Amino acid sequence: MSNSQNLSLGEAASRFLATLAPKERGASQPEVYKFTRWYGSERSFADLAPAQVANFAEQLSLSDTDYARRLELVHAFLAYAKKEGWSRTNLATHLKAKKTKSGAPQAARQIMPEPVPLTQQKYDEIETEVADLKKRRYELIDETRRAAADKDFRENAPLHAAREERGHVEGRIKEMEETLKAATIINDKRAPTLKTGIGDRVLVYDLASGTEMRYMIVDPRESDPFKGKISSASPLGKALIGRRDGEIVEITAPAGKLLYQIKQIER
Repeated sequence: MSNSQNLSLGEAASRFLATLAPKERGASQPEVYKFTRWYGSERSFADLAPAQVANFAEQLSLSDTDYARRLELVHAFLAYAKKEGWSRTNLATHLKAKKTKSGAPQAARQIMPEPVPLTQQKYDEIETEVADLKKRRYELIDETRRAAADKDFRENAPLHAAREERGHVEGRIKEMEETLKAATIINDKRAPTLKTGIGDRVLVYDLASGTEMRYMIVDPRESDPFKGKISSASPLGKALIGRRDGEIVEITAPAGKLLYQIKQIER
């Protein structure tokens, strides 16, 4: 490798993110920085071992709806690092979703029939999505009917496309309707409590970097890190649940202990 052999994880992340378009950078930055903090931003990239990368997926919340997408963003970072010669091996090949006993990726598990706490806003968004998908369903039925008028099914691309999209639409409708059936609405006007819970916004202070971050703790199905919504099943989400203003929470990472202080709980 070149003189980039001693490049730190933090430096590598900054260089990679600088190559991305603004929109892509905004989506990738939280996950790439999370990866570097997990192992230590000052750590040499060349010292990162494949076995350590393989274990990174374990600390992510497996029940988050964007679990696979998070892995993809870090995967792109590691692939770029190999291209630039920052590592001797392609570490991206070792970043894989955990398998279930049946061999299927854990991220593809079916939603379990258990209570799903949602904010009223998220519930309304899902209802709107279901209504839009049902409208699209009828459009696809009509498109399929028109395309099927062409008897040469082997070369009928519009027919195949309509059938494929309808399959995706039907699956999404079923998933969203099951979520609505199991939903319990979080009451934003509930009686005040001193402890954090699902639906609360929490301002935390990173004791190592000196930065403040504001998160909303939500059910895994509502998780959206790009909007500051973290899963209650994620390492940080678990650590924050049930805590009070001023408390310091600790997360164990390969880089050591990550410490955050709760500065404010907002309801």
